[in-house]
Amino acid sequence: MKTFPSPEVLRRLSFGLADVAVILGTLLLLAIIARLGAGALVSFKPPEVVPAIDLNPANLPYYAGRSTLRMFTALACSTLFTLIYGYIAAHSRRAERVMIPLLDILQSVPVLGFLSITVTGFIALFPGSLLGLEAASIFAIFTSQVWNMTFSFYQSLRTIPKELEEAATLYQLSYWQRFIKLQIPAATIGLLWNAMMSFGGGWFFVAASEAISVLNQNYTLPGLGSYVATAIAAEDLPSLGWAVVAIGVVILLVDQLFWRPLIAWSDKFRMEQSASATIAESWVYDLLTTARVPRLVSIALTPLSDAGNGLLSRLTPLRAQADMGGGQRRGSDRLYTLALLVIISLLVAWILHFILTTVGPLEVLKTFGLGTLTLLRVVTLLIIATLVWTPVGVAIGFNPQLARTLQPLVQFLASFPANFIFPFATLFFIRTHISIEWGSIVLMALGSQWYILFNSIAGAQSIPTDLREMASDMGLKGWRRWQRLIIPGIFSAWVTGGITASGGAWNASIVSEIVAWGASTLTATGLGTYIANATAVGDWPRITLGISMMSLFVVGLNRLLWRQLYQLAETKYHL
Repeated sequence: MKTFPSPEVLRRLSFGLADVAVILGTLLLLAIIARLGAGALVSFKPPEVVPAIDLNPANLPYYAGRSTLRMFTALACSTLFTLIYGYIAAHSRRAERVMIPLLDILQSVPVLGFLSITVTGFIALFPGSLLGLEAASIFAIFTSQVWNMTFSFYQSLRTIPKELEEAATLYQLSYWQRFIKLQIPAATIGLLWNAMMSFGGGWFFVAASEAISVLNQNYTLPGLGSYVATAIAAEDLPSLGWAVVAIGVVILLVDQLFWRPLIAWSDKFRMEQSASATIAESWVYDLLTTARVPRLVSIALTPLSDAGNGLLSRLTPLRAQADMGGGQRRGSDRLYTLALLVIISLLVAWILHFILTTVGPLEVLKTFGLGTLTLLRVVTLLIIATLVWTPVGVAIGFNPQLARTLQPLVQFLASFPANFIFPFATLFFIRTHISIEWGSIVLMALGSQWYILFNSIAGAQSIPTDLREMASDMGLKGWRRWQRLIIPGIFSAWVTGGITASGGAWNASIVSEIVAWGASTLTATGLGTYIANATAVGDWPRITLGISMMSLFVVGLNRLLWRQLYQLAETKYHL
């Protein structure tokens, strides 16, 4: 193995305009990150007040940069969490029994619930610095991104074709080699589309994470979310319009500079035998593949990469499963089940003690009724979103021309934070006298329907081209084509979209069931309103009760419906 490039390689790596562009772009990016990051290190000691948000549009580029930096930091943390958590849950049946229900619960906890618990802790973790408040904001965005990505990665690992697993065993790949050569490539397309959707979902909660009002304390960080919150409070429509323009520009830049190159790169991970008719294009990706600098850096880092892969492969050899007798296995399972029952019993006992000593049984019945109303809104949203967006997603995934036309528009709409439109929608509801009881379904849909669309696109694109061609040759059209090819092909991805759309809708109910325009507030009857009101006044017993009830509804729905569909996807509808 050569540790340095040969003279022939060096001659091919002569610099050109593409290299100049890559170098200047990298230096500019580092300078922007340093400038924005410096703002997070200023001195701050509660109850000091962070400087007020200035609604002058000239400040929007800086505010947009601060918000975008938080979003990418949260995305990096979400990706790391996804790879670790999803891998363990997919490869350990015992861990899965705890980790997946725990993921259901964590997904059901609203962002405001995480903020209520973590703000004070993060501030104490970084005393005298604004970094603590920044960390709390990033953690809140993280909780709005990570669950969707983790579900996608977990489901991708569970549905890897058996023959590929057998080939990995035949070649005696270590656990690390399996991870980087089989599992990551197999999960890349679904994970990328869900990361894109999660990133867009993170924008939905930027306002809540930057203009924080919990436990009777108000904290404001410079950013687009706090700018919008300030404009709403001041009933300043021009400033709100400038914010909408700013977020639109940010979404377009992120799409062109980050997501579009990744989509073009991920095209090589399709699992198919014939060439794909859909070719993703990206001028940034073309620039990076044309430039010599990335290849030169790759060559220089190859020895270090090979050494690291070799070390990790030696540390993770593939070991044969121990042959455990049936009686021993059953005894171990009994101990595991007994431990779970003890933990659940202790948790139930604590909840009963909490109910009887704080809010009382009647308050529990009240929140259950409110949760039922919110559940009806969520179910209505899921049915409508499935009927409308699944065919659209399949069409985009199958049709190259349609994909080139609509995919950028879909990504823009999905990434655009729906709650930036809420003030306009609230004003419309007020002037047209539309009840927020129904209007809240529309507001919830604006933020959560895209999970179904994006997963439908990812599912359709993952169907091998040869299977599509075979279906066409067999004359499958209309509903028969859906029955025989499309539904089985996208079913696993749709289930991931459905479960995350459901969790997203429950979370969105916090900001969709109670909306405001200046002094005017519209309130729907539901569990989201209950939690939002309790959080605003710092009512810990009712915050706990509301979040627990929402978790109960989400976990119950996941156990009764989505887990059964996941099982069906694993056993019947996968390649």
